[in-house]
Amino acid sequence: MTFPISFPPQHQDQHPGFEYAMLPLPVYDDDRFVAKGNLLHNKVALITGGDSGIGRAVAIAFAKQGAHIAIAYYNEHKDADTVREMIESLGKKCLLIPTDLTVKSECESVVSKVIHHFNKLDILVNNAAVQYETQKLEFISENQFDKTFKTNVYGTFYMTQAALPHLQSGASIINTTSVVAFHGNETLIDYSMTKGALVAFTRSLATSLAKSKSGIRVNAVAPGPIWTPLIPSSFSEEKVAQFGADTPMGRAGQPVECSGAYVFLASDAASYITGQTIHINGGEIVNA
Repeated sequence: MTFPISFPPQHQDQHPGFEYAMLPLPVYDDDRFVAKGNLLHNKVALITGGDSGIGRAVAIAFAKQGAHIAIAYYNEHKDADTVREMIESLGKKCLLIPTDLTVKSECESVVSKVIHHFNKLDILVNNAAVQYETQKLEFISENQFDKTFKTNVYGTFYMTQAALPHLQSGASIINTTSVVAFHGNETLIDYSMTKGALVAFTRSLATSLAKSKSGIRVNAVAPGPIWTPLIPSSFSEEKVAQFGADTPMGRAGQPVECSGAYVFLASDAASYITGQTIHINGGEIVNA
């Protein structure tokens, strides 16, 4: 797998805690994509799945733009500690909250801990997700279907429902959907369904909050093939070797290449944008 953009080794993740060896290593931080600034000065962001993948890149980018970070994650404690160290090295606070987002009371507890620790919440990024490749619809088990929906959809719904009473005018909710929500995927049928549900959720909630004059914006980011630990854990070696090759750019993207879109949507620069989806997919044209 090749990446035409050169990423210096110091920007690549060297943490050995990944369950799967990844070559090249994912890139989560690079000043060419998000440099230090003040777009999110003193804001508090809660990011689900912020211990790895796109969530990690977003957490670092937010901290570089002045935000304090809370990360809700499942059980990758070493990865979460690595992100916390990176955020604290930027002079920002970081709260780690291990949790199970499929349980409503756990989501309520996460938000309660964030409010208790930071006294406010300005940005919610619903990013945590699971996916399982299955060759045919009839092979998708009840347990897989249930887990995929509970993690990807229920978790987003419960977390947003818990956070909403604490968000003030100017706050931002950002949901991570996917390119597969728009064109589908023959071996990720249940995952694609959940990501389509998040697009509908984004648009519906954005309209509801806009009409209530709350001043809270709701948007989404739809990544295409991005090189995260989820990929080698989901696909065969053959598919991993060709991952992203069918995009117009001919390569997979790196997590850091998604982070700027989240910074933009979270900032006041996107104050007139709600109910929209930013597509980061290597050039594929989709109906937005």
